[in-house]
Order: sequence, then structure tokens, then C-alpha cells
Amino acid sequence: MNELIKNAAQIVPSARQLAWQELEFYSFIHFGINTFMDKEWGLGDEDPSIFNPEEFSAKQWVDVCKSAGMKGLILTCKHHDGFCLWPSTYTEHSVKNSPWRGGNGDLVKEVADACREGGISFGVYLSPWDRHDERYGSSVYNDYFKDQLRELLTNYGDIFCVWFDGACGEGPNGVKQVYDWEGYYEVIRELQPGAVISVCGPDVRWCGNEAGHTRDSEWSVVPAELQDREKIQEESQQADDGEFSRQIRSHDENLGSREAIAGKDKLVWYPAEVNTSIRPGWFYHTAEDDKVRSLEELLDIYYKSVGGNSTFLLNLPPDKSGLIHENDSLRMSELGRTIRSTFKHNLASEAHADATETLDENHAAHRILDGNKDTYWSPKEGTEQASVEIDLNVEQVFDTIVLKEHIQSGQRIENLHLEYLHEGSWKRFCECTVVGHKRILKFPEVTARYIRLTIEKSRWCPSLSALEVYLSPRSIGE
Repeated sequence: MNELIKNAAQIVPSARQLAWQELEFYSFIHFGINTFMDKEWGLGDEDPSIFNPEEFSAKQWVDVCKSAGMKGLILTCKHHDGFCLWPSTYTEHSVKNSPWRGGNGDLVKEVADACREGGISFGVYLSPWDRHDERYGSSVYNDYFKDQLRELLTNYGDIFCVWFDGACGEGPNGVKQVYDWEGYYEVIRELQPGAVISVCGPDVRWCGNEAGHTRDSEWSVVPAELQDREKIQEESQQADDGEFSRQIRSHDENLGSREAIAGKDKLVWYPAEVNTSIRPGWFYHTAEDDKVRSLEELLDIYYKSVGGNSTFLLNLPPDKSGLIHENDSLRMSELGRTIRSTFKHNLASEAHADATETLDENHAAHRILDGNKDTYWSPKEGTEQASVEIDLNVEQVFDTIVLKEHIQSGQRIENLHLEYLHEGSWKRFCECTVVGHKRILKFPEVTARYIRLTIEKSRWCPSLSALEVYLSPRSIGE
């Protein structure tokens, strides 16, 4: 047995990574002074007096997110322009010097409270790049940034995520900043130990693009060098030019295969997040009102991200009034309705299962049908190939299968295929590579009573905690 592969099979997520993964689908809200300037990146010299979202409703934001089935919201509390959506003690460049709420408003608080009341998780984005603050480019700025982190992480309840990008341009004095990443992390771990630190952080990995593209094989166990903050920062800057060096990078297609991890000194659990916007831009622009992504496109990204061992972070940019535009809102409602309809009735909920091999009764085949994420089927240790047969009791029509590994035990499945029994012969109808937290398989309609899942290749021994069978709505948007 290859010791590297055996060891890779036993790398597992932290409690915070596991909780984050189970959110699956959540929103990014890009909102700030850029919204009122019709810009993507502000210069930092904007007058706070232009910030006045007169119809702002955090509840509307949360309601839109929930209509789509999202379980969280990440707010851009400060973007590269340095303008703060809360009345920070450490700068005058904030909502406290705007006309909104008479200068007494705290948009971060209103959003955090609305998330809590709506039953979804709240996260923060805080840009380390600051094009406004004169301290940027000095060690004093790192202290300022940590002070702002402390404000956000102590005054707004539980935070599920602190989201950092790698942007590092020049400040108002023409100097770039050397970021104190380890110092930032210490503050987060002290004040919000349950929060994942994403992208420029050790918990959640950037998928490598902002277009919604996904990998066919998304491994959560990858070489530790992908956590290198300086490399991530360099990638973020190079992404604008379309150029990357040829070291292992977040955008590479193959990050976790046997070939990719061979010879690596250290492997880590570093799962991927797919982030993109519902519009071409990240901030709101009136000219993009007719460029909202289609339902079909969003469903495709959802199935390939949430259903491809990633999470899906979708940006919804509110307009100048402080509301998510009706075009975006209607699309989210359609998306949520379609997803709920598709996964409403699991055709395998009353099924029976038998396996070619079982570790013991606690890991018997029927565990994949019990709806409990903490139970799972597994063959004996060292068995890398095995099959499970499912009896649906009666013939069913289906076009979607959901598979889940017991990732608390590691990510192990490398290849599998599915067959159905037809007139005494098994007919292959679907196959895939990795499973991980969740794999959603879509295929032309199949009519069958019996299904067989065969794991062709795995690491040490496979685990499977769920196999669910569904039929999509006959028309999209139902």
C-alpha cells in the first residue's frame, strides 16, 4: 500500500471547515461607495456625502437570499476604496460621515441583525488594500487593520467567515503594504474561532477563477503550498493580466490526484469555494440590469459547484436605493423554486441496499439510505473497490442522483460508475470521479427499480454516507 495515499485518505476537515461546507450556497453582497460612483474599484478619494441608500432594507437582502435557498451572506464591510459600512472608531472615512441615517447608521449591524433574525449565517469581507488611508504602506497600517478586524469580530455576533482577497496595490502615498497575515489570523482565531478564513487564508481555497468555472475532480486534500499567502496574492494580481507562473496554482485543473500530490512534503484539507457574480460586475451598474445570469446558467454552476465538492458564493449587488434589483430578486426566486422542487422527494428514502463487502454492522450498506450524515457504509480497510446495489422497491423514473462521502473520515473515492438493471443486464448510465461532501449527477431520464454503484478506485477504503435519487421538474423554473 502506498503510504502517501493511505495518509492522504486520513486527512480530515476541521470542525469549522465542516460547518462551512454544510452551508453549501451563500451570497456575496458587494455594496458601498462604489455603488454610488458606478465603479468597480474606487480610488479612495470619494466623498462620504454621496453614500445615502434611502430605501435600504437588510431584511430584503436576507429574504432574497433565502428565496434562493442560500444559508449565509458575506458583506463587503470595506472594499479597496477604504470606505467603512460601520462607524469605525479608527477612521473618519465611514458611514458616520454620510447623510444616511443622519450619520448615525451602522449598515453592518443592520445586516448582521437581519441575518440572525432570518436564520442565515453572517460573514464579513474586509479588504486589506486601502486606497484612502495614509497609513497604508507602513507597519502602523497593519495595527489599524487589526483594530478594524476586532471591531467587526466583537460587535456583530457570530461570524461564519472572514473573506480576504489578495489585492495589494498602491495606497494614497504610492506605497504597497506588506500584510501581516499571521497577525490577522491570530485576531480572528482569538475572537471568532468558529469562523473560516477564506481565499487568502488557511481554511477555504479560491477555485482559481471568478467566472463560475468548476473542476470535474475537486479534491479537498491538496498540497500545503496552495495555502501560501504570498502566492495567492500574486495570483490575484496576475489574474488581471491573464498570466500565471507555472508552479502549482489555484487555477490548475489537477490539484489533488495521485500524480499531483506525489512528492509533496505536506498535504492539507483545503476545500474549494466557487465565487462569481450574478451580473458581469461585482458592484451594481444600471447598464447591467438586462445582463443578469439566466436560470439555466445559474443551475449549471450550482450543480457543478455545490454538486462538485465545492461551495457556491454568488454575488448579489444592491442598487443605489439599497435594495437588490427586481431582476436579480426574481432570478433568485426562480432558482430556489427549481432547486427545492428537484430535491423535494428522494425516491430512495424507502429503498434497500446490499454491498459486496461491509466493515461491520455499524457501517452496513443501509447506512447510505438513512438520511443521517454521521452514519456511512464502508468496506474493510484496504479494500479499494466495492459495489452497492439499491432496490427502489418499484420501478421509478429519475434523472438525478446525489452522492455524499463521510468526509469526517476523509475524501477517498477516485472513480465510480452507476448502472441500472434492464431485462436481466446491467446498463451503465452515469460515472464520475471524486465525490467529497456532495456530488450531484445529472443524466437523461432512467426508468428502473434496481441501481448498482461500483467504486472502481479509492484511497485505502471508500466511505459513502448518502445515495439519493430524484426526478427534476418537467420544466425549468417550476
